[in-house]
Amino acid sequence: MIKALWLALGCVMLALGVIGAFLPVMPTTIFLILAVGCFSRSSPRLEKWLLDSPTYGPALRTWREQGAVSRKGKTYACLGMAAGYALFWWSAHPSWLLAVGVGLFFIASAAYVLSRPAPKASDSASPDARG
Repeated sequence: MIKALWLALGCVMLALGVIGAFLPVMPTTIFLILAVGCFSRSSPRLEKWLLDSPTYGPALRTWREQGAVSRKGKTYACLGMAAGYALFWWSAHPSWLLAVGVGLFFIASAAYVLSRPAPKASDSASPDARG
């Protein structure tokens, strides 16, 4: 029963990640990170499929192994949050209280992303490892 719940949650996170790949104001990678975590508890096959993805696999593996985010990833995340906030401001015409609350959430999220370390070079890329 619990395994089925993890699988269902992983599928929801995967669906949100796919949607985020097409919508500029919705994140992708965080949902895929959550999907990998859910699949690790329910479906090793789906977990491997995501980790082996040519598009998202490297970022997911780097996060899992090092808790790191690339400079490019940090840039896209912050630009996406800024664009999302601008779209929110323009389309929702929020009250000042809501605008400040959402702005603080985005600032805290960006600070977290920016505080993550940069990925370390893999051992396989070093000259000594090539032999």
